[in-house]
Amino acid sequence: MAEGIFSALLLQHDLHHCFSVSSAGTVALQHGSSPDGRAIRALSLHGIDISEVRARCVEDIDLDSCDWIFVMDRENYEEISRYLSPTGMARVHMILDMVEGRVGEEIADPWYDGPEAFERVAQELFQASEELLAMMFRLYPYLAEEPNRSN
Repeated sequence: MAEGIFSALLLQHDLHHCFSVSSAGTVALQHGSSPDGRAIRALSLHGIDISEVRARCVEDIDLDSCDWIFVMDRENYEEISRYLSPTGMARVHMILDMVEGRVGEEIADPWYDGPEAFERVAQELFQASEELLAMMFRLYPYLAEEPNRSN
């Protein structure tokens, strides 16, 4: 869901060419599978199609090439630490740390709940993604000056 939401936000602002966005889990059990149907439905209500996204594992990604790594909970934060050096961990952040007043909070896994849990996660990810993009504009002011950027 996070990949789809942030990618859609970048596309909306015509910044998709400035970033590479991908997602991966810390367990390879579902490698290659489609997103949960409830996640697909939740995002489709917002005009985002994630049906073509396929599950990957962090082992499939060169984490050292990532400038930023965002996780949804402490368990994933700890799991990522197995793949990175202590200095590399400076690039890992809880996604809700981007939202004022939510630092250190986790996004609960909606897997065991109904569709409303997937919508809640979507709303949290929308908010965090918008704050992340706002932070990127502050860190990299030239992004706000992109000639093709639409508002």
